[in-house]
Amino acid sequence: MATSTTTLKEEERAAYLLDAQTKAVALFEEIERDLIRPGISEKALSDQIHELGAKRHNIRTHWHKRVIRSGPNTLLPYAENTPDRIIQADDILFVDLGPVFEAWEADFGRTFVLGDDPIKKKLRDSLEPVWLAVKARYRSNPDMTGEELYDIACELAKEAGWEFGGDIAGHLVGSFPHERIPRDKIHLYITKGSHEPMSRLGKDGQKRHWILEIHLVDRAREIGAFYEQLLTVD
Repeated sequence: MATSTTTLKEEERAAYLLDAQTKAVALFEEIERDLIRPGISEKALSDQIHELGAKRHNIRTHWHKRVIRSGPNTLLPYAENTPDRIIQADDILFVDLGPVFEAWEADFGRTFVLGDDPIKKKLRDSLEPVWLAVKARYRSNPDMTGEELYDIACELAKEAGWEFGGDIAGHLVGSFPHERIPRDKIHLYITKGSHEPMSRLGKDGQKRHWILEIHLVDRAREIGAFYEQLLTVD
């Protein structure tokens, strides 16, 4: 990073992460306004997002693969490599990006609906309330484990009338990309088998920050929706 996280006070680290997320919000507003439309393939949309980020937001790298999923592809979790697909006039789709702003990582995901399908709109509109409810449960007990929070995400997704679609409900964010953490795909994630308290300090003695992601699916209708942002910084 341009500024070493080991020398920063916690308030500064949190401010940098929040600033990166604020910039991601602006990027997503432009993506929705200027790029999302029927008739374009997911791959072509991904390429245009990359170009937009570089030209307008000075984004030189993304710390995880750009994920654009539409229609039945929205059922599949992050780790899957889906076939390219043309976005349709009545589609639901989501965008999941990890842009790096001035060496600070953001991880941000939102869902969009083209057309007027009420079920797709209901699915999209369920995301933020479920995300906020899961966050509230976490805030009531920040010492809970990653597995406990994952189970809560699945529980609240079901209460909202949907199935939780992913094997994880989030991960660490900070001075390294989570995809590049060697060998440990459990304890640094919000997932089954993650038994350490989420409040546990990192090896550098600093607070660890987490991303919370909600993936809701309706398998009968072959649609899913996704929402992701910082859990531990407001």
